[in-house]
Amino acid sequence: MREEKKKRLEAKGWKVGDAKEFLSLSDEEEAYIELKLRLAERLRERRRHRRLTQVDLARMVKSSQSRVAKMEAGDPSVSIDLLVRSLLALGTTNRELSKIISSSRIA
Repeated sequence: MREEKKKRLEAKGWKVGDAKEFLSLSDEEEAYIELKLRLAERLRERRRHRRLTQVDLARMVKSSQSRVAKMEAGDPSVSIDLLVRSLLALGTTNRELSKIISSSRIA
């Protein structure tokens, strides 16, 4: 959020914070959510880079298109296991996975 907008909101009595504060997340919960979002973002990028549809990826990982859409959207019902398996199916190397895990979120 832009600083000027934040100041305007605070001047009108609004409290401005982040998702961690709003949801009372622990450091571990925040890190877990961020990891899942990074994996989901990279999955979408990698699928598009390979010019595959969600249906194509679903066939590769023996899932459904709607499940792939949920994976790419960072849906909480999607396991990290499925995200990692899908990235591996798209040719992601262990080294690339380690970079995703250790990096900051893309957004």
